[in-house]
Amino acid sequence: MKLLVIGGGGREHAIIKALRRNPAVEEIFALPGNGGMEGDATCVPIGAKDIPAIVDFAKANAIDFAVVAPDDPLVLGCVDALQAIGVPCFGPEAKAAIIEGSKAFSKDLMKKYGIPTAKYETFTELDAALSYLDTQTAPIVVKADGLALGKGVIIAETIADAKQAATEMMAEGKFGESGKCIVIEEFLTGPEVSVLAFTDGETMVPMVSSMDHKRAMDGDEGLNTGGMGTVAPNPYYTPEVAQRCMEEIFLPTMRAMNTEGRTFRGCLYFGLMVTPDGPKVIEYNCRFGDPETQVVLPLLETDLLTIMQAVSEGRLKDVDVKFRKEHACCVVLASKGYPLSYEKGFEMTLPETAADEEIYIAGAKRDGDKLRTNGGRVLGAVARAETLPAAIEKAYALAEKIHFDNAFYRRDIGQRALKATN
Repeated sequence: MKLLVIGGGGREHAIIKALRRNPAVEEIFALPGNGGMEGDATCVPIGAKDIPAIVDFAKANAIDFAVVAPDDPLVLGCVDALQAIGVPCFGPEAKAAIIEGSKAFSKDLMKKYGIPTAKYETFTELDAALSYLDTQTAPIVVKADGLALGKGVIIAETIADAKQAATEMMAEGKFGESGKCIVIEEFLTGPEVSVLAFTDGETMVPMVSSMDHKRAMDGDEGLNTGGMGTVAPNPYYTPEVAQRCMEEIFLPTMRAMNTEGRTFRGCLYFGLMVTPDGPKVIEYNCRFGDPETQVVLPLLETDLLTIMQAVSEGRLKDVDVKFRKEHACCVVLASKGYPLSYEKGFEMTLPETAADEEIYIAGAKRDGDKLRTNGGRVLGAVARAETLPAAIEKAYALAEKIHFDNAFYRRDIGQRALKATN
């Protein structure tokens, strides 16, 4: 089989490595991929949002199956376009990807179908948003309606900060079209949990839970990032919480999308908070999370391609999806200065990995026989083990063997999870 994976980050590298385990896979093309993936896939310099070029490539190369991983091409209808030329895909159609593409849509969906989430209001006029904020207390959350590279959510510590965020989004065009409509919602408290789930619209199979670390610095200090590391499973996601999520959130979301005529087939990401009132949805994503994928897929025992084909064909109920009873930790190595400005082009040296280790490359380019940094988040050092402390220790031992100038990483990935288990 010839496979096509759309995207070019660490998440896509993790997906590609998992897909390669299937003996039927002859070749995987990554569009655009990155230089660090080249041992695992053939990278083609076609952008993930260039849907006409993606379609032409799929036709010319007789692609048998495609995986559309990032949010932008999903929301733009990449799956629809590939399916229209007869290429089966893993990923939701555009009408279902709106669950991430519009926060106003997803909040209205939850309100309509009684799915627990934060109280909120939606605004398309700045004056109305500012007047509403005068009646609220801080902290409070301001969200751009559309996609904003994970940066469109502001947790404002004061009402003045919230007004500034609203003004930057709506009047100053900070996020372009994505910020013309905003959602203002109450600030929830409690531990956060990420749960990815396979669904074909009839069956919902949650994957192993995980815990992300968004802030750039130790102790959850510094700016928000795309994610500086993850551990799985998340100790706050107890069997009791998992059951409530399935009954109150996961299945109701799947059924709500069906009722709306927007059946979701693919990976549905649930960003959850376990509040004193029970689990609530912070956000939905219409795809695998990054870097959550980097700890979830190494724990997957069942063949990933088999699952993805079953999802695409609406027969997920026929697949026995199993995960290892182990723990995994991912430590993200980033370029100094991320998530703001940083230098690129430093030579990378990578060690050999053991059977229970992986290095997923997110931002690198080839320069002859050398690999050089080419992004903010450069790679993820991942290890799995029978216990969480062992997985964390092994992931950090692997990270210490990786070298490039201006590298930095958090030294406390997994510490919150360890405290919760103790």
